[in-house]
Amino acid sequence: MFSLGSSHQYYLYRGDCDMRKGFDGLCGLVDSELGRVATSGEVFIFLNRRRTHLKMLHWEPGGFVLYYKRLESGTFPSPKKQATGSISWSELVLMIEGIQVLKSSRRKRFILQQ
Repeated sequence: MFSLGSSHQYYLYRGDCDMRKGFDGLCGLVDSELGRVATSGEVFIFLNRRRTHLKMLHWEPGGFVLYYKRLESGTFPSPKKQATGSISWSELVLMIEGIQVLKSSRRKRFILQQ
């Protein structure tokens, strides 16, 4: 099924990506640059140098899915830099929608441990 959501882990490739790369080229970047396994079910996000094109690579049972978005005007904002390269679902949605939060804070919430 073609679906992404908050249950997935998202990893942003920090370098500039050649958008001519397909499944195999992006899998090579995931393995060599990110040190992750492309078939893990995680979602890997790639941006070009001008930040006008975005690709997301995701493994689903049965094969890879490649999501691709090209902006006609404007650029994708940079999410906050994380040491691990991971970003949250909410940061991804804000980035794709072109919303840049200048100042925010996350309040502590009680999480029930099972």
